Amino acid sequence: MDVAYEHSVTVELPYAEAVTRTREAPAEQGFGVPSEIDVQAALREKRGVEMESYVILGACNPDLAHRALDIDRSIGVLLPCNVVVSGHDRGAKVQIFDPLIMAAVMGREELQSIAQDAARRLQTVLDTLTTRTEEET
Repeated sequence: MDVAYEHSVTVELPYAEAVTRTREAPAEQGFGVPSEIDVQAALREKRGVEMESYVILGACNPDLAHRALDIDRSIGVLLPCNVVVSGHDRGAKVQIFDPLIMAAVMGREELQSIAQDAARRLQTVLDTLTTRTEEET
């Protein structure tokens, strides 16, 4: 059984610009991006492996995180919400982990409304990225 665990969009922007916009877009929904991993650079340096441009941004909404941690401190192992930007021939793909999966994994009904709020906000981030790209073309 395939489980949909992410939402994604493809934007027709150069990779570097897509990363910059993806770093900025979550702020409008109350998210910060406190962590960033350049997977392409890390694999090149540590393993001598080449791959497409690929960065993982850790998006965190302090209010939502606080509410979730008050319910179950163990949810910290699933935070922050990962956002991936990868380079492709015609632009970049932006993928966001579905927070509803976190609530399902934890099996705590009281996390559901927080996960729904996070999912709605993160979908707005994806929508914002595609809308701004379309307006410029």
